[in-house]
Amino acid sequence: MFNYITNKPFWVNLLVAIGLAFLIVFGFLQLLGKITRHGQYLTVPSVTGRNTEDAIKFLESKGFEVTIQDSVYTDTAKMGIVLKQLPEPNSTVKVNRTVLLTVNRVTLPLVEVPALQGKTLNFAIELLQRNHLQLGDTTYKPDFMMGSVLEQKYKGAIINAGAKLTWGSKVDLVIAGGLAQEHIMVPSLIGMTYGEAKTLLQGQGISIGALIPDPGITDTAAAFIYKQNPPRFTEDKQPVYIQSGQLMDLWISPVMKTPVDSSNINQQ
Repeated sequence: MFNYITNKPFWVNLLVAIGLAFLIVFGFLQLLGKITRHGQYLTVPSVTGRNTEDAIKFLESKGFEVTIQDSVYTDTAKMGIVLKQLPEPNSTVKVNRTVLLTVNRVTLPLVEVPALQGKTLNFAIELLQRNHLQLGDTTYKPDFMMGSVLEQKYKGAIINAGAKLTWGSKVDLVIAGGLAQEHIMVPSLIGMTYGEAKTLLQGQGISIGALIPDPGITDTAAAFIYKQNPPRFTEDKQPVYIQSGQLMDLWISPVMKTPVDSSNINQQ
């Protein structure tokens, strides 16, 4: 065989070599086409708006590879559905093409609570909306910073800026209502428990200033008030008046005390 080849002219051997190379390349391309399914195409079906798990199973049954490209959240769409696909619906692609999906999350994301204290109510509402939160209840409290936010709360408890809440949560605000011009007579708190006095003062818009406890108090709410400032009456037995938003100082004791100040005696 070797002698047969070597006895032939060079140009004959060259043609034979070229022919063999062509046959090898042609056979390889044919085999590669079968392996890769060359020339076979599919139309990408639309899965936008479908449940994510159902969409993945459907695409895989049609011969596509599926990858979740991104998981976002939008409150205008149903949770857990396909928001976007690539290639787009009705596109013609080769078999085994990967379809990329952008899906809506199945759980609400956490968002950060902004700092609202000291802001005007309108600006506070705008900040809540920017952070995907809602305005809950608003209550007003006498304070000279009229119209500004005094406290921000969530489910009755103070919540600080930077805390995490679920998307769409409602934040309650305590707003300064200004100082009322109407004067009210100082209430008599002597003999009341601190808890009773606190409720009474809040109803009249009066805030507690200094709280001076005697030693031995274990339950502040059950402690008794034996002195207050301002008192209900002056030493001349004239009534004392106060405005909403002003402060009262209280002295409390674990046991009931008999007032010794003449102004306090006249309160009864």
